[in-house]
Formats: sequence, structure tokens, C-alpha cells
Amino acid sequence: MNLVNIFDKALRSEAISKDEAFYIYEKAALSDLIFVANEIRKIKHPGNTVGWIIDRNVNITNVCMSHCMFCNFYKKKDDGEAYITSIEQYKQKIDELFSLGGNQLLLQGGMNPELGLEFYVNLFKTLKTHYPTLKLHALGPPEIVFIAKKEKKSFREILEKLMASGLDSLPGAGAEILSDRVRKIISPAKCSSQEWLDVMREAHKQNLPTSATMMFGHIETLEERIEHLLHIREVQNEKPQGAYGFLSFIPWPFQHVGTQLNKKLNVANTITDNDYLRFIALSRMVLNNIPNIQPSWLTVGVPLAQVCLHAGANDFGSVMIEEHVVSEAGANYWLEKNEMVDAIKEAGFEPKLRNQKFEYF
Repeated sequence: MNLVNIFDKALRSEAISKDEAFYIYEKAALSDLIFVANEIRKIKHPGNTVGWIIDRNVNITNVCMSHCMFCNFYKKKDDGEAYITSIEQYKQKIDELFSLGGNQLLLQGGMNPELGLEFYVNLFKTLKTHYPTLKLHALGPPEIVFIAKKEKKSFREILEKLMASGLDSLPGAGAEILSDRVRKIISPAKCSSQEWLDVMREAHKQNLPTSATMMFGHIETLEERIEHLLHIREVQNEKPQGAYGFLSFIPWPFQHVGTQLNKKLNVANTITDNDYLRFIALSRMVLNNIPNIQPSWLTVGVPLAQVCLHAGANDFGSVMIEEHVVSEAGANYWLEKNEMVDAIKEAGFEPKLRNQKFEYF
């Protein structure tokens, strides 16, 4: 196997194999990976712009039956701190979002056994009635699977109902690592890898814009990380012609502080800065059919995320007006709107405000 040949394939936007991806990750110098990934970025995104978005992450509920070992956020339904966000609370949060120039709500939360399809349909309709221009980037494959099983309906039926009620796009939440070996340990009550992928297949058939994610640096192997990328690439290849499909990929390191994964299994985040840069670059090379790669400044910090913009990434994500899940496990970086713009400029790029469909303003 030859590094130059593999790099040439990647530069031609050809699909590199699992073995080739493994080989370049293990054998290539970090500087070479960064250089090639940056060249691919420049081919796919001519010019010097980096996208960003203003949205707000609001948790619908913190009650969740999944009890994932990496999550400090969930509560049991009889816990004194358990909640379901009220309409009045949504209004306050949305008003603040609009005042800051944003119009998208990232709506996520626990898989609350007491909340079914009717609840989400009514919630989306109510929010859109009060705020017709609001964009709902909401739920994720695990919630879709959970609701479908609860209602005894297909993924298609659930997505159609939610879209008719106001769902604008589907986040790539709950992917973690798309390996059932890993999922059976860290999130055994959550959807399987196949279910996650099948929800996304159906979302693409409905032309619902989606994103893909990865949480890595815990118990997974390098092979499983690469297989995760290949699964996403395969689903993207299957999307109907002209459908949005996966518009972006966002990997972030496991945040271990206070988690059961750390307490019970002594698992801590293993990802160094060099590891993260290497994986961002690899993602750009492997995911030849996904246009946007986004570093997680929330978990790795702004300086490293800025370097990622020279290693294949082309988007800086959201200012994250509100976030409670990874921050409760150790992520403690924050950006105001002006700081986001400044960070992109400091990295040598022109900030371009966008929406969830990666349409720039």
C-alpha cells in the first residue's frame, strides 16, 4: 500500500477503502494528512470562507430511560430535578434567540417514557404558531426509534408526522460510535447502529436535511471509528438524487468528568490534540460525499478548532447559546457571537453566517 496513491485518490474525491483509511491514519505524518485534507477542502470549498450559525440548544426534558454511561444530564421521572420544558420557558428562550440574531432551535432531550408522538406534534405546532419563522432542528435518530416503537409505527410515519408539524431538519445526535459492540456497553437501551442508520436513510428519502456525528475516545477501537465513517458514507451514497442528505459531519471527544463510564469502568478521554487533528483530516478524506466538516470547539477549545480549519474542516458550527449535556461532563468552552466571528478571522478566514441548510447570508 502506498501513501501517495491513497492521497491521490482522496484528492480526486474517490472513495478510499477501510484498509487504506487505516493505513494513512497509522502511517502518514500528521503534517501530510493536514496538507492533503486542506487541499481537499480548498477543492470542495473554493475561496476563504468558513460558515457559522446562531442557534440555541434547548432540552425538551431531562427525563430519559436510556441511562447512557457517558451522560450526566439524564434524570429519572421521580427525581426532584426532573423537568419538561414549558411553553412559557420556550417563549423566553426563543425571544432571546431572536434578539441575538438567530432563528433556529436545536431541540433535544431525554427519551421520556411519558412523551409520545402526540406530545412532539403538539409542541412543534405550538412553537411554529407562535414563531412562524422559527426553524426546528430537533430530536435525532434515537428519539425517532423510541417514538416509533412506542407508537408501533414506522420511521417513515413518525418523520412524516413530525415534518408536517414543523420539523425542519434532523440532527445526527446519538450516533456515538456506530458499533453495536460499543453501544451495548455505553448505551444499551439506545437504538442500534442499524436503526440509527435506517432512520437517516428514511430522513433522506423525505428530503429532510441531516447531520452526522461521532463521540470517540472512550472504549472504541480505531477500526470501529473508521467503520463509523464508512457507514455514514454508505448511507450518503444511497440518498435520492437531489436530496439534502448529510450536510455535515461533527466528531467530538468523549467528555468523561463524573460519568458512569469513568467511575465504573475507569474510562477517560484518550484523544490528544494531535489525535483530533488527525481524525478531522481523515474524516475529510474518507467522507468524500459529505460537503462540510465541523470541529467541536465546545469540547476541544477554540485554538485547536481554529487549527482544524487548516486540516480539512470548513465550518465552525454554532455559538451554542445554551448547552447542558456535554458541559455537565467537562466541556467548558463558550463563545459569544462576536467571539465566534473573531475566532474565524484569527484563523485566517472570512466568517459567513449560514442556516442549517448551509445557505449563506
